[in-house]
Amino acid sequence: MMRVIGGKAKGRKLKRVPGDSTRPIMDRVKESLFNILGDVSGQRWLDLFAGTGQVGIEALSRGAAEVVFVDKMRPAIVTIQDNLRHTQLTGGAEVRQMDAFVYLQQPPARPFDLIYIAPPQYKGMWLEVLRTVEARPFSFLNSSGLVVVQIDPKEEQTVELRHLVLADRRRYGNTLLCFYEIGAPNSAM
Repeated sequence: MMRVIGGKAKGRKLKRVPGDSTRPIMDRVKESLFNILGDVSGQRWLDLFAGTGQVGIEALSRGAAEVVFVDKMRPAIVTIQDNLRHTQLTGGAEVRQMDAFVYLQQPPARPFDLIYIAPPQYKGMWLEVLRTVEARPFSFLNSSGLVVVQIDPKEEQTVELRHLVLADRRRYGNTLLCFYEIGAPNSAM
Protein backbone atom coordinates (compact mmCIF):
# COMPACT_ATOMS: atom_id res chain seq x y z
CA MET A 1 0.00 0.00 0.00
CA MET A 2 1.26 3.46 -0.89
CA ARG A 3 0.37 6.41 1.28
CA VAL A 4 1.33 9.95 2.16
CA ILE A 5 3.61 9.71 5.21
CA GLY A 6 3.80 13.31 6.41
CA GLY A 7 2.17 16.72 6.32
CA LYS A 8 -1.44 17.76 5.87
CA ALA A 9 -2.42 14.69 3.79
CA LYS A 10 -0.64 12.21 6.10
CA GLY A 11 -2.16 8.74 6.01
CA ARG A 12 -4.06 9.19 2.73
CA LYS A 13 -3.75 6.14 0.49
CA LEU A 14 -2.43 6.56 -3.04
CA LYS A 15 -3.40 4.59 -6.14
CA ARG A 16 -0.86 2.66 -8.17
CA VAL A 17 -0.47 3.06 -11.93
CA PRO A 18 -2.13 0.03 -13.59
CA GLY A 19 0.35 -2.51 -14.97
CA ASP A 20 4.05 -2.72 -14.18
CA SER A 21 5.40 0.31 -16.05
CA THR A 22 6.27 2.22 -12.86
CA ARG A 23 8.34 1.43 -9.78
CA PRO A 24 6.93 3.26 -6.77
CA ILE A 25 9.35 4.46 -4.11
CA MET A 26 9.16 2.47 -0.88
CA ASP A 27 7.85 4.32 2.20
CA ARG A 28 11.12 3.94 4.13
CA VAL A 29 13.09 5.43 1.21
CA LYS A 30 10.58 8.28 0.88
CA GLU A 31 10.75 8.91 4.64
CA SER A 32 14.55 8.99 4.50
CA LEU A 33 14.48 11.31 1.49
CA PHE A 34 12.31 13.86 3.29
CA ASN A 35 14.34 13.53 6.50
CA ILE A 36 17.45 14.41 4.47
CA LEU A 37 15.73 17.31 2.68
CA GLY A 38 14.18 18.79 5.81
CA ASP A 39 11.70 21.64 5.44
CA VAL A 40 10.34 21.91 1.88
CA SER A 41 7.87 24.69 2.66
CA GLY A 42 7.40 27.15 -0.17
CA GLN A 43 9.60 25.19 -2.58
CA ARG A 44 9.02 24.64 -6.30
CA TRP A 45 9.62 21.05 -7.47
CA LEU A 46 9.83 19.20 -10.77
CA ASP A 47 8.86 15.51 -10.58
CA LEU A 48 10.10 13.89 -13.82
CA PHE A 49 8.86 10.43 -14.81
CA ALA A 50 6.33 11.07 -12.04
CA GLY A 51 4.53 7.69 -12.18
CA THR A 52 2.03 7.73 -9.31
CA GLY A 53 3.12 11.25 -8.32
CA GLN A 54 3.82 10.13 -4.77
CA VAL A 55 7.12 12.02 -4.30
CA GLY A 56 5.66 15.31 -5.53
CA ILE A 57 2.44 14.71 -3.58
CA GLU A 58 4.52 14.11 -0.43
CA ALA A 59 6.28 17.43 -1.08
CA LEU A 60 2.93 19.24 -1.49
CA SER A 61 1.61 17.61 1.68
CA ARG A 62 4.68 18.89 3.54
CA GLY A 63 4.24 22.47 2.32
CA ALA A 64 5.89 22.74 -1.10
CA ALA A 65 4.28 25.65 -2.96
CA GLU A 66 4.28 24.06 -6.40
CA VAL A 67 5.09 20.74 -8.06
CA VAL A 68 5.19 20.15 -11.81
CA PHE A 69 4.50 16.46 -12.54
CA VAL A 70 5.75 15.19 -15.91
CA ASP A 71 5.05 11.74 -17.32
CA LYS A 72 4.38 10.67 -20.90
CA MET A 73 2.15 7.69 -20.08
CA ARG A 74 -1.60 8.41 -19.97
CA PRO A 75 -2.29 5.85 -17.16
CA ALA A 76 0.31 7.61 -14.99
CA ILE A 77 -1.26 11.03 -15.66
CA VAL A 78 -4.73 9.74 -14.72
CA THR A 79 -3.28 8.16 -11.54
CA ILE A 80 -1.48 11.39 -10.57
CA GLN A 81 -4.67 13.41 -11.08
CA ASP A 82 -6.71 10.90 -9.03
CA ASN A 83 -4.09 10.92 -6.25
CA LEU A 84 -4.00 14.73 -6.18
CA ARG A 85 -7.80 14.91 -5.92
CA HIS A 86 -7.89 12.22 -3.20
CA THR A 87 -5.24 14.02 -1.14
CA GLN A 88 -6.86 17.43 -1.82
CA LEU A 89 -3.52 18.78 -3.05
CA THR A 90 -4.51 19.95 -6.53
CA GLY A 91 -3.87 23.62 -5.73
CA GLY A 92 -0.09 23.64 -6.14
CA ALA A 93 0.06 20.95 -8.81
CA GLU A 94 0.66 21.21 -12.54
CA VAL A 95 0.35 17.89 -14.38
CA ARG A 96 1.92 17.62 -17.85
CA GLN A 97 1.54 14.61 -20.10
CA MET A 98 4.71 14.73 -22.16
CA ASP A 99 8.12 13.18 -22.60
CA ALA A 100 10.58 14.41 -19.96
CA PHE A 101 13.18 15.22 -22.60
CA VAL A 102 10.68 17.31 -24.57
CA TYR A 103 9.77 19.14 -21.35
CA LEU A 104 13.45 19.90 -20.69
CA GLN A 105 14.01 21.39 -24.15
CA GLN A 106 12.45 24.66 -22.98
CA PRO A 107 13.74 26.12 -19.72
CA PRO A 108 10.95 26.71 -17.18
CA ALA A 109 9.55 30.18 -16.50
CA ARG A 110 11.18 30.01 -13.04
CA PRO A 111 13.91 27.67 -11.77
CA PHE A 112 13.13 24.82 -9.38
CA ASP A 113 14.31 24.19 -5.83
CA LEU A 114 14.36 20.44 -6.47
CA ILE A 115 14.23 18.21 -9.53
CA TYR A 116 13.35 14.58 -8.81
CA ILE A 117 14.40 12.08 -11.50
CA ALA A 118 13.12 8.49 -11.29
CA PRO A 119 13.12 7.16 -14.87
CA PRO A 120 12.54 3.62 -16.14
CA GLN A 121 15.42 1.45 -14.98
CA TYR A 122 18.44 0.24 -16.93
CA LYS A 123 18.03 2.60 -19.89
CA GLY A 124 20.58 5.25 -18.91
CA MET A 125 17.87 7.89 -19.01
CA TRP A 126 18.88 9.36 -15.64
CA LEU A 127 22.28 10.27 -17.09
CA GLU A 128 20.71 11.91 -20.12
CA VAL A 129 18.39 14.00 -17.92
CA LEU A 130 21.24 14.93 -15.58
CA ARG A 131 23.35 16.08 -18.54
CA THR A 132 20.43 18.11 -19.91
CA VAL A 133 20.03 19.94 -16.58
CA GLU A 134 23.82 20.27 -16.33
CA ALA A 135 23.95 22.07 -19.69
CA ARG A 136 21.84 24.96 -18.31
CA PRO A 137 21.81 24.53 -14.52
CA PHE A 138 20.69 28.05 -13.63
CA SER A 139 17.75 27.82 -16.04
CA PHE A 140 16.47 24.75 -14.22
CA LEU A 141 17.72 25.18 -10.64
CA ASN A 142 17.91 27.91 -8.03
CA SER A 143 21.48 28.48 -6.83
CA SER A 144 20.81 26.30 -3.78
CA GLY A 145 18.69 23.80 -5.74
CA LEU A 146 19.11 20.03 -5.76
CA VAL A 147 18.72 17.27 -8.31
CA VAL A 148 17.78 13.95 -6.73
CA VAL A 149 18.17 10.83 -8.86
CA GLN A 150 16.47 7.55 -7.89
CA ILE A 151 18.09 4.54 -9.57
CA ASP A 152 18.97 0.92 -8.98
CA PRO A 153 22.52 0.74 -7.53
CA LYS A 154 23.55 -1.36 -10.56
CA GLU A 155 22.93 1.70 -12.75
CA GLU A 156 25.30 3.95 -10.85
CA GLN A 157 28.32 5.28 -12.67
CA THR A 158 30.69 8.15 -12.29
CA VAL A 159 29.74 11.04 -14.54
CA GLU A 160 31.87 14.03 -15.44
CA LEU A 161 29.91 17.23 -14.85
CA ARG A 162 30.99 20.86 -14.98
CA HIS A 163 28.31 22.56 -12.89
CA LEU A 164 26.68 19.85 -10.79
CA VAL A 165 28.47 17.87 -8.11
CA LEU A 166 27.47 14.69 -6.31
CA ALA A 167 26.88 15.99 -2.78
CA ASP A 168 25.49 12.81 -1.21
CA ARG A 169 24.35 9.30 -2.05
CA ARG A 170 22.24 6.93 0.03
CA ARG A 171 21.49 3.28 -0.64
CA TYR A 172 18.33 1.56 0.60
CA GLY A 173 18.40 -2.05 -0.63
CA ASN A 174 17.85 -1.93 -4.39
CA THR A 175 17.23 1.84 -4.41
CA LEU A 176 19.97 4.44 -4.64
CA LEU A 177 19.35 8.15 -4.14
CA CYS A 178 22.01 10.49 -5.55
CA PHE A 179 21.92 14.17 -4.58
CA TYR A 180 23.50 16.67 -6.97
CA GLU A 181 23.93 20.37 -6.30
CA ILE A 182 25.40 23.30 -8.18
CA GLY A 183 29.02 23.68 -7.20
CA ALA A 184 32.62 23.77 -8.28
CA PRO A 185 34.07 20.67 -9.93
CA ASN A 186 35.95 18.30 -7.61
CA SER A 187 34.12 19.59 -4.53
CA ALA A 188 32.05 16.40 -4.27
CA MET A 189 32.47 14.01 -1.39
